[in-house]
Amino acid sequence: MQLRPGMFRPLLAGARLPARLLACLGAAICISLTIVVCAALPMSSADLPVIVAPLGASAVLVLAVPTSPLAQPWPVVGGNIISTLVGVVAFHLIPNMTLAAGVAVGVAILVMSLTRCLHPPGGAAALTAVIGSQAIHDVGFAFAFVPVGLNSIALVTLATVFNRATGHVYPHQAAAPPATQPEAGRPLLAADIDAALDEMHESFDISREDLEDLLQRAEEHAQARRGR
Repeated sequence: MQLRPGMFRPLLAGARLPARLLACLGAAICISLTIVVCAALPMSSADLPVIVAPLGASAVLVLAVPTSPLAQPWPVVGGNIISTLVGVVAFHLIPNMTLAAGVAVGVAILVMSLTRCLHPPGGAAALTAVIGSQAIHDVGFAFAFVPVGLNSIALVTLATVFNRATGHVYPHQAAAPPATQPEAGRPLLAADIDAALDEMHESFDISREDLEDLLQRAEEHAQARRGR
Protein backbone atom coordinates (compact mmCIF):
# COMPACT_ATOMS: atom_id res chain seq x y z
CA MET A 1 0.00 0.00 0.00
CA GLN A 2 1.31 3.42 -0.96
CA LEU A 3 1.21 5.95 1.85
CA ARG A 4 -0.12 9.37 0.90
CA PRO A 5 1.90 12.47 1.86
CA GLY A 6 0.65 13.93 5.11
CA MET A 7 -1.20 10.73 6.01
CA PHE A 8 0.04 10.92 9.60
CA ARG A 9 -0.56 14.61 10.15
CA PRO A 10 -2.83 15.49 13.10
CA LEU A 11 -6.52 15.12 12.28
CA LEU A 12 -7.63 17.85 14.68
CA ALA A 13 -7.07 21.55 14.27
CA GLY A 14 -4.50 22.75 16.79
CA ALA A 15 -3.24 19.27 17.70
CA ARG A 16 0.46 19.09 18.56
CA LEU A 17 2.59 16.14 19.67
CA PRO A 18 3.26 17.45 23.23
CA ALA A 19 -0.49 17.94 23.74
CA ARG A 20 -1.19 14.44 22.40
CA LEU A 21 1.35 12.93 24.80
CA LEU A 22 -0.17 14.89 27.66
CA ALA A 23 -3.61 13.57 26.70
CA CYS A 24 -2.23 10.01 26.74
CA LEU A 25 -0.85 10.57 30.22
CA GLY A 26 -4.11 12.14 31.38
CA ALA A 27 -6.21 9.27 30.06
CA ALA A 28 -3.96 6.71 31.75
CA ILE A 29 -4.11 8.54 35.08
CA CYS A 30 -7.83 9.34 35.00
CA ILE A 31 -8.98 5.87 33.97
CA SER A 32 -6.75 4.23 36.57
CA LEU A 33 -7.95 6.57 39.32
CA THR A 34 -11.58 6.09 38.23
CA ILE A 35 -11.14 2.35 38.80
CA VAL A 36 -9.49 2.96 42.19
CA VAL A 37 -12.25 5.34 43.31
CA CYS A 38 -15.13 3.16 42.11
CA ALA A 39 -13.58 -0.04 43.48
CA ALA A 40 -13.51 1.54 46.93
CA LEU A 41 -17.26 2.21 46.88
CA PRO A 42 -19.96 -0.42 47.53
CA MET A 43 -21.47 -1.73 44.30
CA SER A 44 -25.03 -3.00 43.96
CA SER A 45 -23.77 -6.37 42.75
CA ALA A 46 -20.43 -8.10 43.12
CA ASP A 47 -20.78 -9.41 39.56
CA LEU A 48 -20.98 -5.95 37.99
CA PRO A 49 -17.80 -4.51 36.42
CA VAL A 50 -16.00 -1.84 38.42
CA ILE A 51 -15.72 0.23 35.24
CA VAL A 52 -17.61 -0.05 31.96
CA ALA A 53 -15.95 -0.13 28.54
CA PRO A 54 -17.58 3.06 27.17
CA LEU A 55 -15.57 5.04 29.74
CA GLY A 56 -12.47 4.39 27.64
CA ALA A 57 -14.08 6.27 24.76
CA SER A 58 -15.26 9.01 27.12
CA ALA A 59 -11.67 9.42 28.31
CA VAL A 60 -10.49 9.97 24.73
CA LEU A 61 -12.92 12.87 24.39
CA VAL A 62 -12.42 14.59 27.74
CA LEU A 63 -8.61 14.36 27.61
CA ALA A 64 -7.78 14.56 23.89
CA VAL A 65 -10.44 17.06 22.76
CA PRO A 66 -11.64 18.81 25.94
CA THR A 67 -12.98 21.71 23.84
CA SER A 68 -15.48 19.47 22.02
CA PRO A 69 -19.17 19.96 22.84
CA LEU A 70 -19.36 16.15 23.00
CA ALA A 71 -16.78 16.07 25.79
CA GLN A 72 -18.35 18.47 28.28
CA PRO A 73 -19.53 17.24 31.71
CA TRP A 74 -23.26 17.09 30.94
CA PRO A 75 -22.79 15.09 27.71
CA VAL A 76 -20.44 12.67 29.48
CA VAL A 77 -22.58 12.08 32.56
CA GLY A 78 -26.02 12.63 31.06
CA GLY A 79 -25.23 10.92 27.78
CA ASN A 80 -23.90 7.76 29.40
CA ILE A 81 -26.66 7.48 32.00
CA ILE A 82 -29.57 8.30 29.67
CA SER A 83 -28.29 5.98 26.96
CA THR A 84 -27.93 3.15 29.45
CA LEU A 85 -31.52 3.66 30.59
CA VAL A 86 -32.62 3.51 26.96
CA GLY A 87 -30.71 0.27 26.53
CA VAL A 88 -32.34 -1.29 29.57
CA VAL A 89 -35.80 -0.37 28.27
CA ALA A 90 -35.00 -1.81 24.84
CA PHE A 91 -33.76 -5.06 26.38
CA HIS A 92 -36.94 -5.54 28.39
CA LEU A 93 -39.38 -4.54 25.66
CA ILE A 94 -37.82 -6.23 22.62
CA PRO A 95 -37.27 -10.00 22.89
CA ASN A 96 -35.00 -10.19 19.83
CA MET A 97 -31.51 -9.09 20.93
CA THR A 98 -30.42 -8.11 17.43
CA LEU A 99 -33.37 -5.76 17.04
CA ALA A 100 -33.09 -4.53 20.62
CA ALA A 101 -29.44 -3.61 20.10
CA GLY A 102 -30.17 -1.54 17.00
CA VAL A 103 -33.18 0.18 18.54
CA ALA A 104 -31.24 0.96 21.73
CA VAL A 105 -28.44 2.76 19.92
CA GLY A 106 -30.78 4.59 17.54
CA VAL A 107 -33.13 5.80 20.26
CA ALA A 108 -30.19 6.71 22.49
CA ILE A 109 -28.92 9.08 19.80
CA LEU A 110 -32.36 10.69 19.55
CA VAL A 111 -32.81 11.09 23.31
CA MET A 112 -29.29 12.42 23.82
CA SER A 113 -29.90 14.94 21.05
CA LEU A 114 -33.17 16.10 22.59
CA THR A 115 -31.59 16.45 26.05
CA ARG A 116 -28.51 18.26 24.71
CA CYS A 117 -26.07 15.61 25.90
CA LEU A 118 -24.94 13.91 22.69
CA HIS A 119 -21.93 11.77 23.60
CA PRO A 120 -20.66 9.03 21.23
CA PRO A 121 -19.75 6.56 24.02
CA GLY A 122 -23.41 6.74 25.01
CA GLY A 123 -24.15 4.50 22.04
CA ALA A 124 -21.79 1.91 23.50
CA ALA A 125 -23.43 2.31 26.92
CA ALA A 126 -26.86 1.62 25.39
CA LEU A 127 -25.48 -1.42 23.58
CA THR A 128 -23.85 -2.73 26.76
CA ALA A 129 -27.20 -2.65 28.54
CA VAL A 130 -28.61 -4.92 25.82
CA ILE A 131 -25.79 -7.39 25.19
CA GLY A 132 -24.17 -7.32 28.63
CA SER A 133 -23.90 -10.08 31.20
CA GLN A 134 -26.73 -11.58 33.20
CA ALA A 135 -25.63 -9.53 36.21
CA ILE A 136 -26.20 -6.34 34.20
CA HIS A 137 -29.65 -7.53 33.20
CA ASP A 138 -30.49 -8.55 36.77
CA VAL A 139 -29.89 -5.07 38.23
CA GLY A 140 -31.88 -3.39 35.45
CA PHE A 141 -32.12 0.39 35.65
CA ALA A 142 -29.69 0.53 38.57
CA PHE A 143 -26.88 -0.29 36.13
CA ALA A 144 -27.27 3.18 34.62
CA PHE A 145 -26.28 4.75 37.94
CA VAL A 146 -23.87 2.17 39.38
CA PRO A 147 -21.43 1.71 37.79
CA VAL A 148 -22.14 3.81 34.64
CA GLY A 149 -23.15 7.06 36.34
CA LEU A 150 -20.60 6.67 39.10
CA ASN A 151 -17.84 6.01 36.55
CA SER A 152 -18.87 9.03 34.49
CA ILE A 153 -18.92 11.43 37.44
CA ALA A 154 -15.53 10.20 38.66
CA LEU A 155 -13.98 10.55 35.20
CA VAL A 156 -15.34 14.07 34.68
CA THR A 157 -14.11 15.17 38.11
CA LEU A 158 -10.62 13.75 37.56
CA ALA A 159 -10.44 15.11 34.00
CA THR A 160 -11.41 18.57 35.26
CA VAL A 161 -8.51 18.53 37.73
CA PHE A 162 -6.04 17.21 35.15
CA ASN A 163 -7.11 19.56 32.35
CA ARG A 164 -6.97 22.63 34.54
CA ALA A 165 -3.60 21.57 35.96
CA THR A 166 -2.22 21.33 32.43
CA GLY A 167 -3.54 24.69 31.22
CA HIS A 168 -6.85 23.72 29.61
CA VAL A 169 -10.17 25.38 30.46
CA TYR A 170 -12.50 22.50 31.29
CA PRO A 171 -15.48 22.63 31.20
CA HIS A 172 -14.67 24.50 28.01
CA GLN A 173 -15.52 28.17 27.62
CA ALA A 174 -14.98 29.90 24.31
CA ALA A 175 -12.27 32.54 24.43
CA ALA A 176 -13.34 36.15 24.10
CA PRO A 177 -12.90 37.51 20.56
CA PRO A 178 -9.97 39.90 20.00
CA ALA A 179 -10.64 43.55 20.65
CA THR A 180 -9.44 44.55 17.19
CA GLN A 181 -11.44 43.36 14.19
CA PRO A 182 -9.75 42.35 10.91
CA GLU A 183 -9.60 45.06 8.26
CA ALA A 184 -12.38 44.78 5.67
CA GLY A 185 -11.23 43.38 2.36
CA ARG A 186 -8.15 41.66 3.82
CA PRO A 187 -8.78 37.90 3.44
CA LEU A 188 -7.55 35.40 5.99
CA LEU A 189 -4.43 33.46 5.07
CA ALA A 190 -3.58 29.88 6.06
CA ALA A 191 -0.71 31.29 8.11
CA ASP A 192 -3.19 33.44 10.05
CA ILE A 193 -5.22 30.34 10.98
CA ASP A 194 -2.09 28.47 12.09
CA ALA A 195 -0.96 31.43 14.18
CA ALA A 196 -4.36 31.65 15.87
CA LEU A 197 -4.34 27.91 16.64
CA ASP A 198 -0.85 28.17 18.12
CA GLU A 199 -1.97 31.13 20.24
CA MET A 200 -4.98 29.28 21.69
CA HIS A 201 -3.06 26.12 22.71
CA GLU A 202 -6.10 23.88 22.21
CA SER A 203 -7.14 20.97 19.98
CA PHE A 204 -10.49 21.49 18.29
CA ASP A 205 -12.93 18.84 17.13
CA ILE A 206 -12.56 19.79 13.46
CA SER A 207 -9.86 19.07 10.89
CA ARG A 208 -7.41 21.81 9.94
CA GLU A 209 -8.65 21.67 6.33
CA ASP A 210 -12.34 21.89 7.26
CA LEU A 211 -11.63 24.81 9.57
CA GLU A 212 -9.82 26.68 6.80
CA ASP A 213 -12.66 25.98 4.36
CA LEU A 214 -15.25 27.17 6.89
CA LEU A 215 -13.43 30.41 7.55
CA GLN A 216 -12.88 31.08 3.84
CA ARG A 217 -16.56 30.58 3.11
CA ALA A 218 -17.49 32.86 6.04
CA GLU A 219 -15.14 35.52 4.67
CA GLU A 220 -16.72 35.24 1.21
CA HIS A 221 -20.19 35.72 2.71
CA ALA A 222 -18.95 38.70 4.73
CA GLN A 223 -17.47 40.31 1.61
CA ALA A 224 -20.70 39.71 -0.31
CA ARG A 225 -22.72 41.30 2.52
CA ARG A 226 -20.41 44.34 2.61
CA GLY A 227 -20.77 44.72 -1.16
CA ARG A 228 -24.58 44.95 -1.09
